[in-house]
Amino acid sequence: MNKVSQPENTRNQVRSSSGHPHSSNRVKKRGLLDAETAWPALRQAFIMLRPDLQWNNPVMFVVEVGAILTLLFIIKSTLGSAVSQTPITYFIALDIWLFLTVLFANFATALAEARGKAQADSLKKARQETVAYRKNSDGAIEQVSSADLKLGDIVVVEAGQMIPGDGEIIEGVAFVNEAAITGESAPVIREAGGDRSGVTGGTTVQSDRIVIEITSGPGNSFLDRMIALVEGAIRQRTPNEIALTLVLSAFTLVFLIVVVPLWPMAWNAEQYMMGYLGISEPLKSLGTDIPTLIALIVCLIPTTIGALLAAIGIAGMDRAMQANIIAKSGKAVELCGDIDIIMLDKTGTITIGNRFATKFIPVGKYSADDVGRLAALASCADDTPEGKSIVTLYEKRSKSKISVPADAVTVAFTAQTRMSGVDLPEGRQIRKGASDAIIKFVEACKGRIPDGLDTIVKNVASQGATPLVVADGAEAVGVIALEDVLKPNMAERFDRLRKMGLKTVMITGDNPLTAATIAARAGVDDFVAEATPETKLAYIREQQAAGHLVAMTGDGTNDAPALAQADVALAMNAGTQAAKEAANLVDLDSDPTKLIETIEIGKQLMMTRGSLTTFSIANDVAKYFAIIPALFAGTLPWLKMIDIMHLHSPTSAILSAVIFNALIIPVLIPIALKGVAYRPLGADAILRRNLLIWGLGGVIIPFIGIKLIDMIMTGLHLVS
Repeated sequence: MNKVSQPENTRNQVRSSSGHPHSSNRVKKRGLLDAETAWPALRQAFIMLRPDLQWNNPVMFVVEVGAILTLLFIIKSTLGSAVSQTPITYFIALDIWLFLTVLFANFATALAEARGKAQADSLKKARQETVAYRKNSDGAIEQVSSADLKLGDIVVVEAGQMIPGDGEIIEGVAFVNEAAITGESAPVIREAGGDRSGVTGGTTVQSDRIVIEITSGPGNSFLDRMIALVEGAIRQRTPNEIALTLVLSAFTLVFLIVVVPLWPMAWNAEQYMMGYLGISEPLKSLGTDIPTLIALIVCLIPTTIGALLAAIGIAGMDRAMQANIIAKSGKAVELCGDIDIIMLDKTGTITIGNRFATKFIPVGKYSADDVGRLAALASCADDTPEGKSIVTLYEKRSKSKISVPADAVTVAFTAQTRMSGVDLPEGRQIRKGASDAIIKFVEACKGRIPDGLDTIVKNVASQGATPLVVADGAEAVGVIALEDVLKPNMAERFDRLRKMGLKTVMITGDNPLTAATIAARAGVDDFVAEATPETKLAYIREQQAAGHLVAMTGDGTNDAPALAQADVALAMNAGTQAAKEAANLVDLDSDPTKLIETIEIGKQLMMTRGSLTTFSIANDVAKYFAIIPALFAGTLPWLKMIDIMHLHSPTSAILSAVIFNALIIPVLIPIALKGVAYRPLGADAILRRNLLIWGLGGVIIPFIGIKLIDMIMTGLHLVS
C-alpha cells in the first residue's frame, strides 16, 4: 500500500465543521466600486450606447430612442423650426437625464460583467504553459511542453512539479496543492482507483509521485472552458430572464400605444379651451411637447427592472463563483432557485465520509481473528478508504502484515455487484460486501446462511453503522462494522431547506435499516437504500415525471448518468472527468454539502429578481400622480384634484420624475449585485414579503423622492 506523509506546514491546519480547512484565500470578494472593475465598467457603459448593442435590452432601447428624439427636438428648437412655450433649458435637462438613465442601466450590466471577468483573472493565473514528462509506449520518459500534450497521453508528475494538464490519476497517491484554482492553502489527497482521481492542470504535487492520463487537449481544458464561461464569452440569457424580458417588452408596447394618442388628445384639448375661453392666441400645454411625452413613456415603462435584469443574472453566477462553484451557464444557477427535491449522497455529504472499520464480529464456528484475516485478504487490493481501514484494523490487532499470493486474482468492487474480494490459487473465493449481495453469493455457491447472521447485521445497522458480510466460498464467516460520523449541524441545515419547501433525499448503498437510522438522525425527509447507478437514475426520472425539479451531487463515473439526468447537477472538481462533463455545476472545493449552498444562491437570485420587479412596477404609481396633472394642467384645470404631491410647476414635476427614475437605478445596483437578504421561506411567504416590503416601498419611496427632488430644484432656482 502507498503511504503519503502530509507536509509539515499543513498538519496543524484548523479545519471547519464541514471537514475543509478554513481559508481566507477563496475567490476574492471585491467592493462594488473597486477601481479595477468600476473604470472598465464605466467605459463599457458608453460603448453599450451603440444601438446594435442596446437592442438586446428592449426597454432601455426605447429610452435611448427617446433621448435621441429629444436631442433632435432641441436642435430643431435651436434652429427655430420647433415652437414651444417651455424654455429650451428644460428640454436640455430632460435629455441629459434620459441619456443618464440609459448609462446607469448600461453601467449596472457592465459592472456585473466586469466583476465576473475579474474573478476569471484568478483562474487565468493558474493557466500557464509548463514542462511535462510524458511516458512513451516503451516506458521511456521524454520532456515536452504542456501545450504539446494530447488526449490520452500518460505523464509522470513528482513532488514539487506542476500538473501539466487535466487528467485522471492511474497510478499512485499524493498530496496536491489546488490553491491556484480553489484558493485553499491546505493540500488534498488525490489517488488512483477511486472517485478522487481527477486532477486539474495548473495545480502542484506536494508529495510523492503520480502517473496521470491526460483527458483534455490544448485550449479545451477545464480552466480554459471555465474562464470562457466566467468571462461571459458564451453567456446566454436564461429562460426565466427571456420570459421576463418579453413581459417587460409587452408592458413597454402597451404604454407606447397608450401615450402616442395623448398628443392628438392634448392638441384637441388646447383647441377646445381656446374656443371655450374665447382667445385667439395659441394655447400650449406640455401635452403637445414631444420630449415631455417621451418623458412620460420613460417614467411609465418598467425601466428600473429593465435596467437591472441582466446584472441580477450575471451577479448570481458571480456569487456562485465567490463560493468556488463554477456554473456552466446562468440557467444552472437559476434552476437552483426552482429546485424542490435535493438528492444527497450519505457518505461525504451527510456524514464525514471516511468510513472506517471498528470491529470484526464472528458468526458460528469462526473467531473475530478469522473474520479479520479473511476480510483483510479480501481488501488487500481495495484502494477505497474503507478497504484500507479494514487492512489497518487487522494488522493493528494481529501485529502482523498481510498480503495475498502473487498469483491470486483480485475481484474489484462494482456498484452492480456491491462486493469485492480475492480468488486464491487453491480455488478459495473470499468476498466481502453488502449483506444481501454476500447472501446471494453464498447461496450461489450452494452454501447455507448461518443462524444469527441476520441478527448481527440488524444490530450493527440499528446503531447507524454499515455492516459488511465476509464469506469464504459457501460459508459466511462474520460481519465487519464500518462506522461513519454525521457532520455537525446537518439537521439544522435540512430544517432550513424544509422551510423553503424543499424535500431532502439521502442516497446510500447501505441496507434499509442502516439508512433509516442515519436518515432519522440527520433529519432528512426520505432515503433510497441499496442504491445503484440504475436506481438513482430511475428515482430522478420518477420524480421528474411527477413534475418535480431534482438536484444532486456526484463525483464518480458511475454518477454520470444520474448527473446528466438531474435538473441541477453539482460535480466535484476532484471527481472523474465523466462526472464533471455530465454536471452543470462544478465545485472547486470538492465539498458535496455545497449543493445546499448552491440552492440558496439560486433562491436568492430568484428572490432578488422578484423583489426588484415588484418595486419597479409599484414605483410607477407615484409617477402617474406627478406627471399626468403636469401634462394637462394648462388645458384641463380639473385634473388638479389628483395633484396630491403639489409640486412646484409642471416642468418641475416632469423633471423630478425623470431624475428620480434615473437615480433609482444606481441606488439599486448594490442590491442587484449582492442580492436581497436571503431567508429560508416558502413561495407564499416570499410573495407576501415582496408585496409588503418591495411593493409598498415601491409606492411610498417615489412619492418622497420626487417631492424631495422638486424641493431641491425649487430651492436652488433651477426650475421656473
